[in-house]
Amino acid sequence: MPLIRPCRPPDLAAITDIYAQHVLHGTGTFETAPPTLAEMTDRRDDVLARKLPYLVVETDGKIIGFAYCNWFKARPAYRYSAEDSIYLSPEAQRRGLGRVLLTELAARAEAAGVRKLIAVIGDSANAGSIGLHRSVGFEPVGVLKSFGWKFNRWLDVVLMEKVLGAGDSSPPEFIEV
Repeated sequence: MPLIRPCRPPDLAAITDIYAQHVLHGTGTFETAPPTLAEMTDRRDDVLARKLPYLVVETDGKIIGFAYCNWFKARPAYRYSAEDSIYLSPEAQRRGLGRVLLTELAARAEAAGVRKLIAVIGDSANAGSIGLHRSVGFEPVGVLKSFGWKFNRWLDVVLMEKVLGAGDSSPPEFIEV
């Protein structure tokens, strides 16, 4: 039975390996060199310092995926809009785990005060990620054509959004920055 829980420091080696596979073989991220364990640790610490969720999915004691969100941009005015990131190991894909993980991420982001989640999906041919986001209520808002160069070709960026809670219908509660 898969378990979704907050990320702990011992999970970071598996997270680093999962992400490295996506960097080296996928177009969902535009990074071209896998980050080190130290870099991934710093990134996680940045997310947690903003009191935002960083989750893992675990099966039989093995980390098979992770998801987190962070401010869309670093400026404080963006603190109610967060960009999600979700990555699964190959054996975890197409089992419904991404939907469960992304749904939980959205719920925890909303609890943290986020009013809008934004998906910035590399490659307009990335049907898996686009379909996953659509399945949990994200709506397309645009495509940035030929926005990144990876694997010797131009790749689009697909933008999607999901309103959380009250969205923009009321002022947010103050989130300390």
